Amino acid sequence: MAHINKVIKSINLDGELICTDIFQRPDGSYGFDEFRRDPEDGRGWYSIGHYGEQVFTDAEAAIAAAKTQIHWLQDKID
Repeated sequence: MAHINKVIKSINLDGELICTDIFQRPDGSYGFDEFRRDPEDGRGWYSIGHYGEQVFTDAEAAIAAAKTQIHWLQDKID
């Protein structure tokens, strides 16, 4: 299945095994999710946060919500 959301910001935790993506959906709404990848597993990134269903009207609101729900993100985004 093709990814239909456009990632507008991706923030990696040190080590680049965990990241948070802020994205825009085709309908213009925004969201975020937290992902992990394991180098020994060739399947790539998979959701560990399961926040992707939340809907925000703009990127700033999605970023603010992500910072409250993903503890390590507060130190990575101003």
